[in-house]
Amino acid sequence: MQASHILRKYDPAQWGGTETAVQRLVQGLRQHSVSSMVHAPGNAAPGENDPLRDAGAEVKRYRAFVPVSGISPAQREELVSWGGNLFSFELFWQLRASRSDVMHTHALNRLAGISLMAARTRGVPHVITLHGGALDIPDEVNAKLTAPLKGGFEWGKILGALVRSRRVLQNTDAIFTCNPREAALLQEKYPGQRIIVQPHSVPAAQYAVDCRAAALKAFPQIAERDLIVKVARLDPAKNLPWLVRQFPAIKRRHPRAMLVLAGAGTTQSVVEELHREINRLGLGNDVLLTGGLAAGSAELIGLIQSARLFVLSSTAEPFGIVILEAWAAGTPVLSSRTSGAASLIDHGQTGLLYDLDKTSDFHSGIDTLMISNQLHRYLSAEAREHVRAEFDVPTVAGRVARVYEELVEAKKIKGSKKTLPRQGVQLAAKLS
Repeated sequence: MQASHILRKYDPAQWGGTETAVQRLVQGLRQHSVSSMVHAPGNAAPGENDPLRDAGAEVKRYRAFVPVSGISPAQREELVSWGGNLFSFELFWQLRASRSDVMHTHALNRLAGISLMAARTRGVPHVITLHGGALDIPDEVNAKLTAPLKGGFEWGKILGALVRSRRVLQNTDAIFTCNPREAALLQEKYPGQRIIVQPHSVPAAQYAVDCRAAALKAFPQIAERDLIVKVARLDPAKNLPWLVRQFPAIKRRHPRAMLVLAGAGTTQSVVEELHREINRLGLGNDVLLTGGLAAGSAELIGLIQSARLFVLSSTAEPFGIVILEAWAAGTPVLSSRTSGAASLIDHGQTGLLYDLDKTSDFHSGIDTLMISNQLHRYLSAEAREHVRAEFDVPTVAGRVARVYEELVEAKKIKGSKKTLPRQGVQLAAKLS
């Protein structure tokens, strides 16, 4: 079996959670005899670092554009990097010519409409994974998503109507979502639809190998420091400036603490605000911005393993694949109470949760994990056991492969039923 995976964005230099989830899915599907074709916008230079290709997928690029006029180059860059509703004429023909048995889109809106149209034309199943959510999105995140459109004219709505982009969720064959709350909201809105709560995965054995020496070699400034690590692309939903503003108070209580923010700068305004806050608060020696690190690299795994705790401060996190990575690395997690984190973390059992509007709970969690060795060991052990049992790559990919098989079989049965009446007429004609 072959599956086509459609991405809205794929730049290895701006790697994030969606790319990690797709990479691991591709790796896991191979173990279940499913090959993968990845369709992504842009052009790849020969010899370019390509983690999805290295994971075993064939990667095909398609031309795409942001159908908005009257915005600045910076606004256009933000739309492409984070929230742009792209369109592509080439994608349809690329998918139409593919030999894939399943179309699996990891994007919504117009690209999902295009892939669904191609799937229907070819008579193959179509599924959607909601990496960023569809209904369970806070208002402030929606506002940030649409902010780059300010002052522009989005003429792409005409193209969206052409591919029926607003109806993809009710017309697709199945929807994978990362957390139960999103699933419940979708089921309420689309009661006849097949909604599957499908978590992402982590290669548990890889994250258990001690890589701390590689991290220390790459970042010698972390020596003798108590690390608080966060791995995330530098975009608005990750709420990184808020985290930096909390750090002076942490430093007063824990002088050896260092905040490590590992992730590529995908939104320039966030990068600038981070640097501004770090300089304003005099935290140049206490906040380390590593830039983007390759997913699964020894340096990245080593940083997580070296951390006293792993922290999330996101305003929206439909899943939180980095939580699995921290668990697999044996590092306790302190997370804001997003829908994804709340569905993953059993508070006090596999991690700690806090509300963003209660900074005292955040600081209490920091202090607890900094001071209590007993709780630290307990959370680490429980979380590592949990991630090995439920979220290892082959286990999660196997569930997806079974859904593919069911949908392909259902299409075959439906197709054969449609041909029966015509075959009956032909047979009757011959007999007469």
